[in-house]
Amino acid sequence: MALASSALTALVPLAILGAAVLTSVGSYDVARQLITRYGLTGEGAAAVDALFAPEQQQVNVSVLGVLFLAVSALSFTRALQRLFEQTWELRPLSVRNTRNGLGWLLSGAFYMAISALIHTLPSDGRAQLISVAAEMPVTAAFLVWTGVMLSARRVAWRDLIPFGITGAVAIAAYSVGATLYLPHLFNASAQRYGVVGAVFAMISALFAVMLCIVGASVMGREIRDELTRISRGERTPDDEVRRQWNEVVSQTRSRWHSVRRQVSRHRSDNPPDH
Repeated sequence: MALASSALTALVPLAILGAAVLTSVGSYDVARQLITRYGLTGEGAAAVDALFAPEQQQVNVSVLGVLFLAVSALSFTRALQRLFEQTWELRPLSVRNTRNGLGWLLSGAFYMAISALIHTLPSDGRAQLISVAAEMPVTAAFLVWTGVMLSARRVAWRDLIPFGITGAVAIAAYSVGATLYLPHLFNASAQRYGVVGAVFAMISALFAVMLCIVGASVMGREIRDELTRISRGERTPDDEVRRQWNEVVSQTRSRWHSVRRQVSRHRSDNPPDH
């Protein structure tokens, strides 16, 4: 949820600004692309069109506005950076990795342009599956590049291949499901909240994407470690799964007993009034 919220505050202003810039230099319609890609209809499509419509956007860029936009975008890159640092048990770099964060933002814009180009195919079911399949290797390469950049190249790209493949498959599955669920989500949010409902629907969509990325990062690390053990000829003990499960159960019981003791102590210190 923290990643999704950070992505929302960074990507929505960037998308609005990008829509205005692309419209001023050409005929690219960001709202229409989003509506077509996810099959939005009714009030959901109207809300997205109102949010990104070029005729309603007055872009007045100031130095302070650019500064705030850069800060929000870099806060998102640092949130992703912390994900890789925690997954791979790396020393935190914080703002010292800002240059790589800026480079990743530029590569992210390039990836989104390629993704939009892939999805300009007709929107029937078969063509959509072809678009998703064609996008998977691009997404996998971008995810690997993301790990390399935001880890400040402390994780080799070969070690990130399981993460890239897992994440690409998860995001592809989500993209197929999103075409079925997002129209209902956008319509319901737009009916209740108007144009701002599109923003609320976006954070739900971003949460699902970030869930895919977090899950893929953890699974990718586990797969890489397992492949390393196999290459070394190491064998996992037969009771490893049971041992880990017993450890999880033991920790859960310990925390449960700790909570019960705290609740009992609170009740004894604050008896009910009669």
